[in-house]
Amino acid sequence: MDSNLQAESQNHSLTESQNSIKWGILGCGNVTEVKSGPAFNLVPNSELVAVMRRDAAKAEDYAKRHGVPNWYNNADDLINDDNVNAIYVATPPNAHAELTIKAIKAGKPVYVEKPMALNFAECQQMVDASEKYNTPLFVAYYRRALPGFLKVKELIDSNTIGTVRLVNMQLYKSLSNYKSDEILPWRVDPNIAGGGHFFDLASHQLDFMDFVFGPVQKVNSMAKNQANKYKAEDIISASFLMPENVLVNGTWCFTVPEFLERDTIEIIGEKGTITYSCFDFVPVVLRTSEGIQTFEYAKPKHVQQNMIQLVVDDLLGRGKSPSTGFTGARTNWVMGEVVKEYYKKE
Repeated sequence: MDSNLQAESQNHSLTESQNSIKWGILGCGNVTEVKSGPAFNLVPNSELVAVMRRDAAKAEDYAKRHGVPNWYNNADDLINDDNVNAIYVATPPNAHAELTIKAIKAGKPVYVEKPMALNFAECQQMVDASEKYNTPLFVAYYRRALPGFLKVKELIDSNTIGTVRLVNMQLYKSLSNYKSDEILPWRVDPNIAGGGHFFDLASHQLDFMDFVFGPVQKVNSMAKNQANKYKAEDIISASFLMPENVLVNGTWCFTVPEFLERDTIEIIGEKGTITYSCFDFVPVVLRTSEGIQTFEYAKPKHVQQNMIQLVVDDLLGRGKSPSTGFTGARTNWVMGEVVKEYYKKE
């Protein structure tokens, strides 16, 4: 991995003084309906002023329902809108690099959905553009800003469970009823998503490991397809060497029956354990020799709002976002290492 991507922050800022961030969304699809879109108007000094979708009727409908003043069905038109000074790229991953680089060349900071791009090479191109044009780049790994996940990090940083020995994570999801004569969801088309559900879901888990422990140092993995419902990998086993010799072991299977679905992460230290979920928002559980403690955090209505607040603060020179192009690219590198042998056979 490029050593330059070990950097944790961006040194550049907006090219002109701004009092308010006026956002445009490229790709106002389902992910923007509740998770992110409304949050742009709820964050102070932030406003959603334009949206774009290739289907003009859907773009117009989104704008009307969400009270957005302008809509487009062409990405270039939104990027060149003088009233837009920051852009949220919420398309599928295969368009992330092209649209992000276009926006950056136009001098507009970008907040891009995860995974950051199809692959690490595209991420590098995005980071290079951000540096060349002195324009900030952020990635929507919003668990870095959610209270429950920050509690997990706090417990580790405060040495509550002592030196961390290892992490075990398991994510098992049921097999959707894919049929060969149906169009596959884009999330299992490697040409659009970069891989299968692993790229869509495990990216959050692996990015949080980076946030807590630092960049992955080494990857060992096995990726296969057992159900033969699509070409992407559907079962993965991987281990990761983190800084300070912390070992992370993960298994992901996307073909189990519904009653066997599981989402658990256990961090084991010399003094105790921390157990939590990446997607289910169950209580964080701390176990030590003193007993068991639980910490409950409800799922926010708009799960990206906290991260959007941090991005806005960063753009206005009032703080720093913990999720940047540098950190997002590292997660893509890790995922690429996990599946590279699998895709060599293609």
